[in-house]
Amino acid sequence: MNDLEKAKKLLAEGFTIVLCRGDKVYTSIERGVSPLISMLEKKIDLKGFSAADKVVGKAAAMLFVLCGVSEVFAAVATYKAKEILEKNGIKLYTDNFAEHIKNRAGNGFCPMEIATSVTDDPKEGFIRIKQKLLELKSS
Repeated sequence: MNDLEKAKKLLAEGFTIVLCRGDKVYTSIERGVSPLISMLEKKIDLKGFSAADKVVGKAAAMLFVLCGVSEVFAAVATYKAKEILEKNGIKLYTDNFAEHIKNRAGNGFCPMEIATSVTDDPKEGFIRIKQKLLELKSS
């Protein structure tokens, strides 16, 4: 079983995100981009890892780029996520594309997607995502 297959298998067992490379495996049950933000802030070396995630929009794609993963499986991905990943040499595997990601209430756009809508630069996207997370926590 290769790294991506292992990540997909673990995702199906109830995790929201799984990153695998050889014997190293990182998992989370947190929703949204929080697990990726946490891994980036802890400076966990994810270069060359294979990732499996429930939902990958533009914001998550930017974070995967910064993590340096080599491939991503998404249960659902946006076309913009595909564009960001492919532009940065990361393979995306999904059978379910969506135009956009909805917010958790299901009545509008995901705030992380709105925060990253004005840039295609992953570093700027990271800053905007962190700002939006702070805004959401304080409100």
